[in-house]
Amino acid sequence: MSNKRITVYAASSHALSPNYFDVAARLGRALASAGHPIVYGGGGTGLMGAMADAALDAGGEVHGVIPEFLTTLEKGHQRLTSMEVVPSMRIRKEKMLVDSAAVVTLPGGCGTFEEVFEAMTLKRLGQYFGPILLVNTAGYYDKLIEFLQHSVRERFMGQAHLDLWHTVDEPEDVPEALRTIEPWSADALSFASVDAGNDRARD
Repeated sequence: MSNKRITVYAASSHALSPNYFDVAARLGRALASAGHPIVYGGGGTGLMGAMADAALDAGGEVHGVIPEFLTTLEKGHQRLTSMEVVPSMRIRKEKMLVDSAAVVTLPGGCGTFEEVFEAMTLKRLGQYFGPILLVNTAGYYDKLIEFLQHSVRERFMGQAHLDLWHTVDEPEDVPEALRTIEPWSADALSFASVDAGNDRARD
């Protein structure tokens, strides 16, 4: 998957533990070193900025997509490979997944949750096929993963949908995970719903 474009979701908050900034920077370096162009939300602050800065400093290619109304709040990054300013959050999310080979999600808040859940939903419906990775820094996503597993147990999702996402503990594990995760089924829509005859593990 080298040289394939990777979408990164991350927080814009700067009021975070230094550990999260370290992990974001390490992810940027890991993806740049593996030769992956990055597309992300275009911000210059928080984990978004730390990831982008480190990737650029490591010689990586980083593309931003930012809604016009957020250019002040998220302080659009000033030295990206390219920056696209779009009219809305909806268009931003769509653009970030165009030609994307995989999604990597750093710790974040409701905006990050919305982005990764939309990617999972599109994958469930056979509209996106790339791996979706959660970088589970200090167990940040443990409770989210537990909730998703609970949703499967309660049959809001099927057993096959446990493969919608994968986790890594360290950002340096991301490139190898992207190489080894099995492709998502092109027949995903056939098992998107959960019913008595269609609650099965994916072949």
